[in-house]
Amino acid sequence: MQPFPRLTRRQFLKAACLGASMVATSGSQAVSAAPARKGDTTMLPTPTCEQAAWQDMEIGMFFHFDIPVFTDLGESDWSKSGQLDPNLYNPEKLDTDQWMEAARAIGAKYTVFVAKHCSGFLSWQSGLYPYGVKQSRWRGGKGDVVRDYVESCRKYNIKPGIYASVSANAYWEVTNPGLVDWGRGENKEKQARYKAACEGMLAELWGNYGPLYEVWFDGGSLPPEQGGPDLIPILRKHQPGAMVFQGPAATIRWVGNEDGVADYPCWATTAGGPDAWGSGDPEGKFWLPAECDVPIRNHDWFWHPGAEHKLYSVEQLIDMYYRSAGRNCNLLINANIDRNGLVPDADFRRYQEFGKEIRARFRRAVASTRGTGSELTLTLPSPKRIDHVALMEDITRGERVREYAIEVLLPGSHWEKLCEGSCIGHKRIQRFPEVRTTAVRFRALRSAAEPIIRKMAVYRVGK
Repeated sequence: MQPFPRLTRRQFLKAACLGASMVATSGSQAVSAAPARKGDTTMLPTPTCEQAAWQDMEIGMFFHFDIPVFTDLGESDWSKSGQLDPNLYNPEKLDTDQWMEAARAIGAKYTVFVAKHCSGFLSWQSGLYPYGVKQSRWRGGKGDVVRDYVESCRKYNIKPGIYASVSANAYWEVTNPGLVDWGRGENKEKQARYKAACEGMLAELWGNYGPLYEVWFDGGSLPPEQGGPDLIPILRKHQPGAMVFQGPAATIRWVGNEDGVADYPCWATTAGGPDAWGSGDPEGKFWLPAECDVPIRNHDWFWHPGAEHKLYSVEQLIDMYYRSAGRNCNLLINANIDRNGLVPDADFRRYQEFGKEIRARFRRAVASTRGTGSELTLTLPSPKRIDHVALMEDITRGERVREYAIEVLLPGSHWEKLCEGSCIGHKRIQRFPEVRTTAVRFRALRSAAEPIIRKMAVYRVGK
């Protein structure tokens, strides 16, 4: 992802390495089906319990931290990062509790730590190969960032996730899609050793730190017959319940950009199986919801000195929220950990401002309701001013609504359309000019089965 050209994931996901044979062996339960209602033969894709719970999280935090942070290397120079002196790595004030405070500030309920990025530097105690914290001067070579991170997650009741790319490793001279010799894969013996190292890496990360909530692959993984790690048995053994971003056992997908936004409509279902990405397909048979990842500093996934000016504004972050969590996706915002091992002060303040603004807008609804059927009316106890509506389907019964309208009752018992849309899924948030009313009505204009609205809420944000 981050140090690669922007099309890396697309190029990889278009490759044949994630074929149907891998889907068949993944053991993933990324799709199931449920009847529309008792006596109805309509069958729709539905999420697993883990997928439905993940979509309820809505916001997560990414943590990028790697040895190039201690150098002047740019992210495009990642291929030079595999031979850096491990002693450069020395985050003297590292405090993963402070990371969790940043996550809590934005309301994140889960996080993902980049345990091994493209340099190949191992941020946990490992003897797989001599390039990591074990070879550094930090904490006398005894430090373990992964353990610190996971323990802080448990302490703050935030679910931990681990990123470990196997498609790039500068120490091993590996690049997309996971071949040695800088992508050529000519040295079969070296490729076999790299494959074994990757399997050992995943076994350690997945097996030594307790349950993980999300496992992140960047660019997926080559299948074993092409020199990639045999990861599915390791995943089944150690983390059978984890959500998986990309790879042959994927349960969530890349939205198609690194801007923190989804196109609209963005469906949770796809037609392409675990290698799918993008906006989804309402007629797709695989439940594979999208995650929108974005760095807090425009285009910078790792910390660089003097780059505070790249911080997104609160207004830009709120717009991302509307176009991610408000479009049936999760939003994963990055934290650029600095050389001290901390979330920088300026970034921390921006997280606080962003979280405060979300809570101010959506903590308390003017009114809300729920119901089943093609029409649902929310009656207000007295005339109220509103300018937002949030809709949620009961996705455990599938994405049913295909087209809808939101109407408002005006004086004279006249209903007027406020807004319209197609995909609702887990959540759809829409803004409209402020209006004073006593009732709001949802009407399904087209649906695949009887709509089940988990929640319809109206708000007055006043911005």
